[in-house]
Amino acid sequence: MAVNLRNQPIDRRRLSKEDKEAYRPRARMQAAARARQRRGQMAQQRNKQPFTSERKPGTGGFTQGLSIQQARLREEGAKVERSKQLRPSVPTP
Repeated sequence: MAVNLRNQPIDRRRLSKEDKEAYRPRARMQAAARARQRRGQMAQQRNKQPFTSERKPGTGGFTQGLSIQQARLREEGAKVERSKQLRPSVPTP
């Protein structure tokens, strides 16, 4: 895999004696390896599947759970009872 960095080998024949001693090609190769690794991580992040739904336990975060449903059903039951009480009583023939 090409790194596509301006990190070509250095011709040590043209370096001074001090520069020849200070030059460490291993550091250049390690830097190139780290650059390849970082590019691979970025490509993996870019190409991974995004979440299509929220990862929450239970109801998925859309409702507050069973307690709200139970309260709503209790209210509906109370409405039905009130409507039955308000009906006029019909004598049976």
